[in-house]
Amino acid sequence: MKALPWFWFVVSAVSAAGKGVITKPGERVTLGCGSRRSFKSLAWYHGSDLILSVNGKSGTNRKGTAKIQPRSKVKQGSDLEISGVKKEDAGNFICTLDGDSHTITLLVVSVSTSPPDELQLGREGTLQCEVAGLPPDSIVQWTRPDGRSDSGTVHFNPLTLADKGQWVCGFSYDGDTYNEIFDIKIKASEPLTSSPTQSSKVDHKTSCINCFCSPPGCTDQPSGIGLAGWWLWVAIGVGSFFVVLLMVCIIVLCRRNRRRKRKFQRMMNERQSERPRKYCQCNCPTAAAKPQQGRHKGKPSALPLKPLLMQ
Repeated sequence: MKALPWFWFVVSAVSAAGKGVITKPGERVTLGCGSRRSFKSLAWYHGSDLILSVNGKSGTNRKGTAKIQPRSKVKQGSDLEISGVKKEDAGNFICTLDGDSHTITLLVVSVSTSPPDELQLGREGTLQCEVAGLPPDSIVQWTRPDGRSDSGTVHFNPLTLADKGQWVCGFSYDGDTYNEIFDIKIKASEPLTSSPTQSSKVDHKTSCINCFCSPPGCTDQPSGIGLAGWWLWVAIGVGSFFVVLLMVCIIVLCRRNRRRKRKFQRMMNERQSERPRKYCQCNCPTAAAKPQQGRHKGKPSALPLKPLLMQ
């Protein structure tokens, strides 16, 4: 799990004379070895592994075999600077300066969450404080914003507004007390469709996230449009879909009817072209033969007689 980006990290030591040095993963830390600037010999060890040694007279350095050696260097006389601190760097560091030995304990404190990206209101989550370098019997505990104490690992089921605020991870080492302060900022979550369950074992309140009733112990006001708004958008989407589908059906039917009309007209034209043509026939009698022209040799007809007038 990686550190949560929502947290504001602050490290504070109650006792200024503590022999432990606190840091966190990825940071750079300096371990002091007295106040002398000049020396004859200097050696740094991580446990029993040599990190490096310096000859004060010749100024030559000898590198050791410790895994932390590539990220370590001597700075400001006899101090040891470590860059890119890791959890496995925690433990005892021994500085031998002109025969005098000094032991310094490096404590690497890391805070992680699950899910690692963000904590959302009304969702499950885990907050964990780990201190590498402490003795096995050491106690690490959280102090909630309301003053209640909890173990080094807190499970939120679900996360409520009561969990917002400053959380203090406290532990002791060699009689000294150390605190780390984390400011939890809660991000609003998406609307929940199921009823919220009870919070963790130290959270005695029930949070109402986007609920429509007022159950006993409900302390938070409903937020967002909730389930009713979700169904409203679903109904709008379904209605729009059916409107579009109806318009498509109407367009398809219109085009189909046009094609049928064209096909029917084409068939009628073809049938008319296949019918035989009928011509009109006249039933009138034939005309009389035309008389021949020219003179006739027959006897001319007699002239009509005029009647006699009586006196």
